Amino acid sequence: MKQYDVIVIGAGAAGLFCAAEAAKRGRKVQVLDHAKRLGGKILMSGGGRCNFTNMYASPENFLSDNPHYCKSALSRYTQWDFIGLVAEYGIAYHEKTLGQLFCDNSAKDILNLLLKECEKAGAAITSQCEIIDIDKVSSGYTLQTNKGEYQCESLVVATGGLSIPKLGASPFGYKIAEQFGLTIKPTRAGLVPFTLHEHDKTVLAELSGISLDARASCNNTSFNENILFTHRGLSGPAVLQISSFWQPGEHVEFDLFPNGDLLEELTQSQQQSPDSLLATALSKHFPKRYVQTALPYLGLDNKPLKQFQGKQLEQVSTAFHQWQLKPNGTEGYRTAEVTLGGVDTNQLSSKTMMAKDVERLFFIGEVVDVTGWLGGYNFQWAWSSAWVAGQNV
Repeated sequence: MKQYDVIVIGAGAAGLFCAAEAAKRGRKVQVLDHAKRLGGKILMSGGGRCNFTNMYASPENFLSDNPHYCKSALSRYTQWDFIGLVAEYGIAYHEKTLGQLFCDNSAKDILNLLLKECEKAGAAITSQCEIIDIDKVSSGYTLQTNKGEYQCESLVVATGGLSIPKLGASPFGYKIAEQFGLTIKPTRAGLVPFTLHEHDKTVLAELSGISLDARASCNNTSFNENILFTHRGLSGPAVLQISSFWQPGEHVEFDLFPNGDLLEELTQSQQQSPDSLLATALSKHFPKRYVQTALPYLGLDNKPLKQFQGKQLEQVSTAFHQWQLKPNGTEGYRTAEVTLGGVDTNQLSSKTMMAKDVERLFFIGEVVDVTGWLGGYNFQWAWSSAWVAGQNV
């Protein structure tokens, strides 16, 4: 039997960071992970550059059934704390947009930082370790694995969510929570592209590769970024963001001219070039290929501007400012960046991340019902929740 003070299940962002922080306190720490390659999700994140935090991270950027839960951890280990650690390691990084920080070189820099932190502090890591059984005993927990029996005082579950199963995502963390009597808030794919109903898909698939500035709105929430037409449906930052707020059967409204007044522009074009076709006027503001497809799709006539009378130009403007689309669904966990829902935060201490009714059992990172927006927020939750648990295990 291998004896430890702390065992962390999961060698992702939260698990590795928690292990390093606990080991810094002199705790004997072991990380167990079922994958062969460590940190797969870190390595693929941000297009291989890892969007490791956001300069503007605050509790408002997170979804949870209990929106207050994340406040304590985010205030005790902030984005500036992690940025400081990145600077200590001399990792070059840049701000892309909206406070999103990416490595200049590679996501490997962040994974190496975490592995180095574990190594320096003396936290051991074992990969390809399958956990068969977990039991609560008087001294803590015993774990039966394919690599023998382990025992620990404190057990940390950092197994992530269901997103991107090809990287090994599984419901294992939720099963551990349920085994010990904790509730799981319903899970679904978040930060994920939309799929379309057949009619929309047939028409819009022709626009594959076109990106437009847009404001996506649903359930009193809006995001101003671009959208991307794909051969499967709709993607791009604004779509990924709003997907976390959308429920099946609902419409999403897109303002495709979010930074101006299209009616004003078209009225001006009508006065200056009355013989110009509507498509010509719209092509000043949108890609030509998009305009050619959008006009018939939106039920608009491509006629000379002088032929638009009364409120007809207003109707054209509204069609672009208030495009209503009902997605068929999402691409699901296969391509989702995160999992919404998870371990019920009402059953966890926000001060320690420990289960309130199960001594020395901790849950951190994505397995918990705290989900960030797109843009480095989910990594920040991983660092903050891991740091807090690391001080208490």
